[in-house]
Amino acid sequence: MAADTSHHIIGLIPSRWGSSRFPGKPLHPIAGKPLVQHVWERVCRCSRLDAIAIATDDQRIFDAAVSFGARAIMTSPDHPSGSDRLAEAVRSFPAATHVVNIQGDEPLIDPALIDRLAEALVSDEALSMATVACPISAREDLDNPNIVKVALARNGDALYFSRSVIPYARHPRVAPPLRHLGIYAYRRDFLENYVRWAPTPLEQTESLEQLRALENGARIRVILTDHVSVGVDTPEQAEQVEQILLNIH
Repeated sequence: MAADTSHHIIGLIPSRWGSSRFPGKPLHPIAGKPLVQHVWERVCRCSRLDAIAIATDDQRIFDAAVSFGARAIMTSPDHPSGSDRLAEAVRSFPAATHVVNIQGDEPLIDPALIDRLAEALVSDEALSMATVACPISAREDLDNPNIVKVALARNGDALYFSRSVIPYARHPRVAPPLRHLGIYAYRRDFLENYVRWAPTPLEQTESLEQLRALENGARIRVILTDHVSVGVDTPEQAEQVEQILLNIH
């Protein structure tokens, strides 16, 4: 747990039952435990978080979370975005100054990466958000619109996020393009304002919610990593993760 008393950082793990490709994914058993329990146990290893909770709109997930010892928060099923659900859940933590949104389908997430993300945000009061990116090495990833790219300023802040290749390489690249990874940290006061803002033109064009922050002048710090955790979007990916976990143990 964090020793810094000037900040109160919470980690929230959103977990929804509904999934067109994989209904009930959060409770799918992997190596003897529900998927969301693996995520929670990883997050519990973080040293910079003062509290951790699973935010869900489903009673089955809520009950399962409580059964394995997690704090669970029931949220409305009607939120238009994950950020709105996060803003509702953070109201359960009046002392929270910062919140880290951790994907509920990444059972191999690196706790040290979460700590680095939290530290990056609290170390600069001018930042509104922080997130993570890694180098892209595969050509097919550059052309995949489902893999979001990010371009950075020299200070590490995000200049733009896009489903297209950015920057365009008219000349040989001097650095690899970067893939955005969907883990975020927010200042609490910024998050509460952010969800009240209307969707913005670039956000709607790219279908990327984080562009709303940039279009409103917010600073998003991007930390770099070589670690890309394996997400679970299909039963086949769940089997792959299970083999990795069994080999670890």
